[in-house]
Amino acid sequence: MVMKTGDGFQAKELPQDLKATLPQVYVDDMLVTLKYFIDEEKSHLWIKDHDVCARCQHKPCLYFCPVGVYTLGQDGKIQVAYQSCVECGSCRVACPYHNIGWILPRGGFGVAYKFG
Repeated sequence: MVMKTGDGFQAKELPQDLKATLPQVYVDDMLVTLKYFIDEEKSHLWIKDHDVCARCQHKPCLYFCPVGVYTLGQDGKIQVAYQSCVECGSCRVACPYHNIGWILPRGGFGVAYKFG
């Protein structure tokens, strides 16, 4: 995808009446119930082209991940901490340039959800 001047992410604010109907969710409380099986040999998340990220003005990837997988490194590149990914898929849809590669972790790896 080619980036154009003026491309950027615009955050939208939810209407107040809709906000009032949503339950309060504390992600940190939910994360402690997860078990991770980390694949140290193959990442299931990656940045496709770091040049696209360098030109991205608002860098929404730093904000949309609920567990903060994406951070800005000292070298100015987006870093991906795939080991803490909860596989929610938000990164697949939230990058305005579709510059994040995502596949399911190899069999036996990834996050294990505990229900009940």
